Amino acid sequence: MTETAVTFCRICEPLCGMIATVEDGRLTALRPDREHPLSSGFACQKGIAFTEVVNDPDRVTTPLRRGPDGFEEVSWDEAMADIADRLTRVLRAHGSGAVGWYMGNPAAFSYSHLMGVIAFIKGIGRQSHYFTASTQDTSSRLLASQFLYGSPLAVPIPDLNRTDLLVVMGANPLVSHGSFLTAPRIKDRLRDITARGGRVVVIDPRRTETAAAHEWLGIVPDTDAFLLLSLLQVMFADGDRSRSTARGLDWLREQAAPFTPEVTAERSGIAPDRVRALARALAGNPRAAVYGRFGTCVGQYGTLTNYLIDAVNLVAGNLDTPGGSVFSTLGIPGQRWAMLVMGALLRRAYRRKRGRIGGFGSVIGAEPAALMAKEITTPGPRRIRALFVSAGNPVLSVPNGDELEAATEQLDLMVGLDFYRTETAARCDYLLPVTTMYERDDFALTFQQFQATPFRQVTEAVLEPPGSARTEWEIIDDLMRRMSRRTPVFAVLAGVRTALRLAGRRFHPRPVADLIIRLSQGGARLRRTGLTFDRLSGEHPHGVVLAPELETGVLDQVLAYPDRRVHLRHEEIGREIAALRHGQGPERYPLRLIGMREPRSENSWMHNAPLLRRGADRPHRAVMHRADAAELGIADGALVRVRSATGAIELPVELTTDIVRGAVAIPHGYGHRGTGGWRLANRVGGVNVNLLMSSEPGDIEALAGMSRLTGVPIAVSNA
Repeated sequence: MTETAVTFCRICEPLCGMIATVEDGRLTALRPDREHPLSSGFACQKGIAFTEVVNDPDRVTTPLRRGPDGFEEVSWDEAMADIADRLTRVLRAHGSGAVGWYMGNPAAFSYSHLMGVIAFIKGIGRQSHYFTASTQDTSSRLLASQFLYGSPLAVPIPDLNRTDLLVVMGANPLVSHGSFLTAPRIKDRLRDITARGGRVVVIDPRRTETAAAHEWLGIVPDTDAFLLLSLLQVMFADGDRSRSTARGLDWLREQAAPFTPEVTAERSGIAPDRVRALARALAGNPRAAVYGRFGTCVGQYGTLTNYLIDAVNLVAGNLDTPGGSVFSTLGIPGQRWAMLVMGALLRRAYRRKRGRIGGFGSVIGAEPAALMAKEITTPGPRRIRALFVSAGNPVLSVPNGDELEAATEQLDLMVGLDFYRTETAARCDYLLPVTTMYERDDFALTFQQFQATPFRQVTEAVLEPPGSARTEWEIIDDLMRRMSRRTPVFAVLAGVRTALRLAGRRFHPRPVADLIIRLSQGGARLRRTGLTFDRLSGEHPHGVVLAPELETGVLDQVLAYPDRRVHLRHEEIGREIAALRHGQGPERYPLRLIGMREPRSENSWMHNAPLLRRGADRPHRAVMHRADAAELGIADGALVRVRSATGAIELPVELTTDIVRGAVAIPHGYGHRGTGGWRLANRVGGVNVNLLMSSEPGDIEALAGMSRLTGVPIAVSNA
């Protein structure tokens, strides 16, 4: 029996439409959905190859318990009963501060996973620890928004459909397909900008695939803040055109004044005349936007850099204007007041909820994942003794993963929720099998506010999960049910669960997702017409475009300060600018490390798909400039040793001139050493570049607690 189902991919943020072919209950093929209004028949090789992930023989489909001789299969009831019992003992002895949860990047693509983790970690007690992949990815961008607009939920995106000048910093959207920016077929959208006479300027230490297709402006790694301050200095000197009522414009003018293009050229490597030309192009074009992503987030001054990107857009007069940097909102009634309340609560949490290691504030409730190992090993109140990990592999993704791997031995309980036995899951007492994205219903709630074109789509599960795999929500709900007497929140949820059961309904977050769809733009609200979860699923499976363009003039709706103004002046930002002026790297590490995305890789979790490894992909390698290599006596293809103040790795080197002098690029996500249960990934091997990154509190980004993953001082020599 062969069936086809309309669905969408949830590997990365474009959420491309897919058609799944299911034969006798088994997924046999995935192909792009030609009827999808936005992706229009496009999907990348990772999306096509996901069939191999769903059917992977290395996939975990039954609960596993780790014993002296390795993992053994156990029943769900046996696993959950023991986990609940051991967790209860931890809570009784040490309180909620002894419990932590790490949630990886894929969780953001599942509304039920996200809601389940938040319900559990908040319900277990106020002192619990909550870690996410955001402190290796997005927290600095979110905190910059909190400083500027009063809420981390107000994140502007470039208006791709109307812009005539797009400046891309620290991003490679032709490979990443866009991030903090949901724009299917982004390659075509960038080409459309130049086709209508516009420009795309890519500022990056490496001539990336995106830079090669457009204009490349090479920059010294992790000096974006210098460039942005010099752009502001030129704009202010030429005369502020923003007509903005933002608070602190004069303060920002004073902060930028010392950073003339001549001064910053020594640090950024960008000539003064090019800085002035770019500043005047941005200020003189009413449809221009600066867009920054991963590379601007994970440097030493990530929060400052993202703050400055928005400041440049504001001072140029291009914030919240057609073709500029705009806000994609849900359009929910009362959104303005909701932003005020949420903003106040999140700002208060950032000020008051400080971590015990380094004293970092929480950004949207999340603590720095780089400090997770120290939270496990450091004695004292709130020491973590029970850790849950879902959809993540922090042993490979956080700085100094060896430290975390060793620290897990000190836990009283460690539980993994995953469909692979990853390097992290291999350390768990229990590994609980979860569904893939095609075995659950979904609504990409997290990414609704990053859409370049307003759009809604949901999907039902297209096949049953294999073995006894469950969704993360089902696992978390089972655990909360078993512990309903331990916390007041779990007791309340138990009452809700009982009431729903008596009414013939299940306890699940789908009604919450449905309510959001109903209340947002295009939703049914109180009308008989309009969108609902079921109506999208049944009547519009390919999705619905809500409007051809994003609405502008909405800044007043997203500002979360009571005075409804952008706030530019902050002591924290001033301190970062002062530190920027005086900072210098250690001389014995003269080179700077940057990351590098690959089309056939997705962090650490897609190296086990044969289709993505087919075609003799180049081995995991470092990329450096030919001139730097010549000075060091390094030949193309040689095995090199890369050292930092934290660690060292060895891997082959590839020489090129498509990278600035002094920069070395190494892809992340590798380092499968055989401890995981994925056989092909283990053969892929490679080295874990994050072993070069420091997990010391003094070495991570000061404001958001971001892991420093770019601009890391290194030295390279023949191995």
